Amino acid sequence: MGKGGRAAIASLTKKDDDAVVQKFTWDEVKKHHTPGDAWIVHTNKVYDVSDWYEHPGGAVIFTHAGDDMTDIFAAFHAKGSMKAMKPFLIGDLIPETSPKDKRQIEFEAGYRELRTQLIKMGMFDSSKMFYLYKCTSNMAMWATAVAMVAFSDSVAVHIASALLMGLFWQQCGWLAHDFLHHQVFQDRRYGDMVGLFWGNLMQGFSVAWWKNKHNGHHAVPNLHNTSATSQDGDPDIDTMPVLAWSLKQAQSFRELQSDGKDSAFVKTAIKYQVFTYFPILLLARLSWLNESFKTAFGLGASTENAKMELERKGLTYPIAEKFLLICFHSWNFALSSGFGRWSLPYAACYYMTALCSSGLFLALVFGLGHNGMSTYDAETRPDFWKLQVTTTRNITGGHGIPQAFVDWLCGGLQYQVDHHLFPLMPRHNLKKTHDMVESFCKKWGVTYHETDLVDGTVEVIQHLSKVSDEFLVDMVKEFPAM
Repeated sequence: MGKGGRAAIASLTKKDDDAVVQKFTWDEVKKHHTPGDAWIVHTNKVYDVSDWYEHPGGAVIFTHAGDDMTDIFAAFHAKGSMKAMKPFLIGDLIPETSPKDKRQIEFEAGYRELRTQLIKMGMFDSSKMFYLYKCTSNMAMWATAVAMVAFSDSVAVHIASALLMGLFWQQCGWLAHDFLHHQVFQDRRYGDMVGLFWGNLMQGFSVAWWKNKHNGHHAVPNLHNTSATSQDGDPDIDTMPVLAWSLKQAQSFRELQSDGKDSAFVKTAIKYQVFTYFPILLLARLSWLNESFKTAFGLGASTENAKMELERKGLTYPIAEKFLLICFHSWNFALSSGFGRWSLPYAACYYMTALCSSGLFLALVFGLGHNGMSTYDAETRPDFWKLQVTTTRNITGGHGIPQAFVDWLCGGLQYQVDHHLFPLMPRHNLKKTHDMVESFCKKWGVTYHETDLVDGTVEVIQHLSKVSDEFLVDMVKEFPAM
């Protein structure tokens, strides 16, 4: 329990009849926006969760410190989860002090009613047969790639095996994603167990590392860190100094320099980021494997947020995480060596082909989901619905690419907008939900964007180019004597 919870209990230990409920203004709540001093609002109730790194979901709770968490809480938690928040209650929000106008209040009531309607329709109920089929077909891909190495001496067959293994790892990512989002089982322990199989054992990604990173992304998609040293933004766009998704982000590393100017590396990286984007994607999986290994074995953390969470909470499955990662690297080493038949250079070529292709297949899909869409500052973020919709892009068939292939390749994330609004919804129900969500957005004038794989990729490249141009122009204005 965090300091906030203990403080709340101490201050409210009195008879229920005599209890005086404290009242807080919105301005007062906004002051408490750091992990060590964190207040959050849920349905006009104020909770002090300061320093609560033991929160079951981890440090993601601090992404909404000083803000309203009503809708993001509903998106991620099972029914009855609010009972765990009771010890942290410190008072009520004075509704009249909220900046929300009448239309905003009606809009929020509208999308909460839509969520209720979808629950009644059974859209949050999973088909176990669907997931049995997906798991079985995915293992068939793995077995095929392994057999191509074990029973063939053809270079062409080995290249095909490496590419198939890359696709297999990508599809493992989508399965681990679904199970760890608890889309399949009501009992979350079962989802974690299957997630460990598809995450740690079959693709080498730590569940703890993934949850910290991905939950933070869902809570604040495309939000900038307040500063270069803060951890209150979206970890998926925390790509400086190699990529910048807005002018503000490109400028953010100036504060780390003694002279307040951009380093030579930042100038070069942002200037040429259009050309380095795809090479970076090719090596993305290598970075994720490294961060996963460090997380599982206590060798470091990718962010200060993750570091604090690991120090205070630790791994939920410390033995399983380590053991399954060792098993992954063992079978992957055996496969990449041709089960001992291949030379070191040949083995390295197989390994890098599989690794780089998987990184590209994975990053291309989730990059299209958000890269090049709206970005926001933490202090000026819109409400839950608008934040999720305006920062997210759906992917359709087009340019000769059939929708069925897009559906398979993207593993449900072709409906990225709908998934972000309802992360607990199984992927096989997203298509049915899509039309209702699109209609609701049009009714309320909320931007809803979708495009195909080709046009979406062009949009991302154009956005990177635009940020580079803005950065170079601003750099000349800021430092004209350079």
